[in-house]
Amino acid sequence: MKKIVLIIILFVILLGGFWAYSIMYQENIEMPNTQKQNIVKEPTLDEILHTKAEETLNQMTLDEKIGQLFLVRFPTSNAKDIVRQNYFGGYLFFEKDFKGKTKKQVIDMISEVQNASKIPLITAVDEEGGSVVRISSNKNLAKEKFKSPSVLYKKGGFDLIRQDTINKSALLKELGLNLNLAPVIDVSNPSDYMYERTLKQGVKLTQEFAKTVIEASKNTGVSYALKHFPGYGHNSDTHKSGSNDTRTYEEIINEAVPPFEEGIKAGADAILISHNIIECMDKKNPASISKAVHKLLRDDLNFKGIIITDDVSMGATSQIKDVYIKAVKSGNNLIITSDYKSAIEQIKNAVKNEVLTEKQIDDLVIKTLEWKYKKLD
Repeated sequence: MKKIVLIIILFVILLGGFWAYSIMYQENIEMPNTQKQNIVKEPTLDEILHTKAEETLNQMTLDEKIGQLFLVRFPTSNAKDIVRQNYFGGYLFFEKDFKGKTKKQVIDMISEVQNASKIPLITAVDEEGGSVVRISSNKNLAKEKFKSPSVLYKKGGFDLIRQDTINKSALLKELGLNLNLAPVIDVSNPSDYMYERTLKQGVKLTQEFAKTVIEASKNTGVSYALKHFPGYGHNSDTHKSGSNDTRTYEEIINEAVPPFEEGIKAGADAILISHNIIECMDKKNPASISKAVHKLLRDDLNFKGIIITDDVSMGATSQIKDVYIKAVKSGNNLIITSDYKSAIEQIKNAVKNEVLTEKQIDDLVIKTLEWKYKKLD
C-alpha cells in the first residue's frame, strides 16, 4: 500500500513539473516573424534630426557646404545678396551693426538676411555684459547695459546670474539672434588680460557659473557658447598678436578645464576656442587650429556640440599660412572670419588639390545642420 501511495506522489510531482515547464516554454517561445515585423521602434529626436540633416547635406553643392563652415562678420552693405551668393553658416553682429537702430530696424535687418538664406542662419553676437555689450550699449534696445558676471555675482549671486541669462536671452530672441558667444568661463588672476570679463572667482565657483548660465539658457531659443577653451589664463590679447600659454598639462586640466566640463555636463551647445598656443599640447599651432586641443575637447571631455574658432582675422592667426585649411583639419564646425572671400577660396582650392576631402567638410557641416534643425524644432 505504501508503495502505491509513493508512486502516486511521484507521478503528481512529475506531472506538476511538466506543466510548469510547458508554461515557461510557452512564455519564452519566440514570436513569429510576421509579429516581429509589426513592431516598429520609434526614432529618437537625434535620429530624426540626423536624417533631416543628412537629406539636406546630400542635396547641397560643394560651394554650399563650404559656405556653411563660416560665421562671418556682418558686412556694412549688401548683406542679403552676400549671404545668398556664399551660403554662410551664419552672421556675427557687432556693436556698429546695432548703433542708433530701433528694435524694429534690428528685427528687420536680421529677418532680411535670414529670409535670404537657403538654410537657416546662425545669428550670433557677443553680449557678455560689462565691457562687452554689443546690443545693450544701444538705449533703444535695452534700458541699461547688461552687467558683467562679477558684478552680478557680487550683487545677487547665481540667482541673479540666472535671471540675467533669461533676460538677455529674451532680448536676443526678440531681435532675431540665436547664439550668444558667452559666457567667459576662464579662471584668471587680477593681472591677466581676460580678468575683467570673468566671474573673478576660483575654479569651483566658475564651474557653478558655467552650469548656471547653460541651464538658464535652455528652452529660451538662444544657445550660449562657452569660451575661451581650454581657458585663457594669464595670456595676452590675441586680437593684436600671438600668445603662448606656458602652463603644464596638469595645470590646464585641473585649473582651466573644469568649468568647461561642468558646462558640457549641463548641456552646452557650443564652445569657442582661443588662439593661445598651449605649449604643453601643441607648441606650433594656436588652440583654435590645434588637433591636440580639439582631441582633448572631443575625445577626453566627450563634447558632442559645435566647436567655434575665435575670429581668425585676429592678430594671433591672421598671418598663418593655410589657416582655414588647418581650422577644418582640426575639426571646427564654424570658423569666425571677416575675410570670407579668401577663406572660401582657400578651402575650395584645398578640395580641388586633394589637401582636403569633401568628406571632411561633410562631417563638420552635418553637425551644424543638426544643430540648426534642433534650434528650429
